[in-house]
Order: sequence, then C-alpha cells, then structure tokens
Amino acid sequence: MDNAASAPPAAPTSPVEIFSIGTELLLGRIQDTNSHWLAEHISELGGTIARITIVGDDREVILGALRGALDRGARTVVTTGGLGPTPDVLTVECVAQLFGVGTTVYQPALADFMRRRQIGAADISPALVRMATVPENADVLLNPAGWAPCLRLRQADSTLFLMPGPPQEMQAVFDRYLRDYFGSGSNGQSLARRVYVNMHEGEVAPFARQVMDAVPGTYIKGYIALSNQQRLPLDVVVRGADEADAQRNLERAVTMLGELIVGAGRQLTG
Repeated sequence: MDNAASAPPAAPTSPVEIFSIGTELLLGRIQDTNSHWLAEHISELGGTIARITIVGDDREVILGALRGALDRGARTVVTTGGLGPTPDVLTVECVAQLFGVGTTVYQPALADFMRRRQIGAADISPALVRMATVPENADVLLNPAGWAPCLRLRQADSTLFLMPGPPQEMQAVFDRYLRDYFGSGSNGQSLARRVYVNMHEGEVAPFARQVMDAVPGTYIKGYIALSNQQRLPLDVVVRGADEADAQRNLERAVTMLGELIVGAGRQLTG
C-alpha cells in the first residue's frame, strides 16, 4: 500500500460504472449530486459511462451490485459513500469480501489524522480507526479535504475506486487522483456544445441522426423540458483521439447540423 498517487497503467478505463451508496439517497433525504458530477467530468476526459446505480447500506445489495459490474466487464468502477465512521457504512467490508481479502488498519492514515488534528495516539477515536480501516492490498490515497481516504483496488482488467461521499471531499479526491487516471490518453477526448433550433424535437431528430451517422462518436440530445415555443436546446457531444481531433469533429458535426436545419428553412444558433 502507498499514500501516493502512483502512475496508473495506460490501459482502457471504459466502460465505467458509478455507484452512489447510502440509504439516505434511496429515502430521498439527500440528492445524488455525486453521480452527476462524476459523469460530467469523466465524460469530458473521454470516459464512457455505462451505468449509474444507487444502492442502500445493505451488504448483499452492495455485493451483488459491485459483482455485477465486474461480471459485465466494467474496466473502472467508482463508488461514493459508505466510508464514514458509523456502523451502517459497509463499503469497505463488502469490497474486502468481494475481493476475498481481509481488512487492516492503515497506520499512515492514522498518522495523517494525528498530524492534521494535532492529537496523539491516545486521542485516536474508534471512529478514526474505522475510517482508516481498508481492504488488504488496497492502494490508499489520502483524502486532501476530509478524513476517509480514497481506496484503489485492481482485479484482472478492472480497477475499483472507493471515494468518500461528501461532495467537497469526493471532488477533491477526484481532482487529486482520478483526473490523471481518466486523462491518461487512453480514452481520447470529449467535447460538447449547446446549440438552439426553432424546431420541435421530432422535426430535428432525422437531422440529428444523419449527423451522428456521418461523424463517428457524435451524440446529439434535445431537451424538451428546457424548450419554449421559440427554440429547443440541443447538446452536440463528440469524441476524438485528442483535443484537436475532438474539436474538428465538433465543428464538423455542428456545421453539418446547421446546414441541414437551414436547408429545411429553420435556424440554428449558439
């Protein structure tokens, strides 16, 4: 184990599955903003999200959900939540069981807790010990914005990241460790642009299909809920081998879409 972000292998990171863990999410007590944030940022880095799942704090459900992701061939599995100090959080125990390993207290994490809190070993609480407990053989990536560390485990061609649930901590951990992992170059690059058309979704759909067929890696989505009588917002999302290639694909897709729409006597703006 180490507490540094060692360079990840240049292996494919997609498809990606995201799991938000916590019964409070299923009860509607808090909103799952983590999955939205992760999907946006992973997609921008070229990753492909295959599935987003919310599960409660139930051992068998968590085990079944994560095992299913590995069985489906997910190259990267990202979880948020279930790393806190309370007895109902089970993510570490479930992942240890899934990988067939035990758990251990990661002493460098306790040392980090003591340094940051300016306390001695005698002041380490059971809650801090619980947050420093990790699956054996996990890479431990210390949390720059909180206490529970990020954990990385590998099984065959899959990499599993366990991230803390509080959004501020999750985002800080992603920026410190996962951004380089997803941005390693194996995924390519994704870019998006929002445009507006004075058409109904049904009218623009054939044109969107033509563009998606003509420019590989393009996805066009209209948002009826955000439309009004004058214009419908469309997101044009493209992929490329790198940023320059993605930019060329984006310009090509938007230009082609605009030509088709203008040819139909309508307008595209944005």
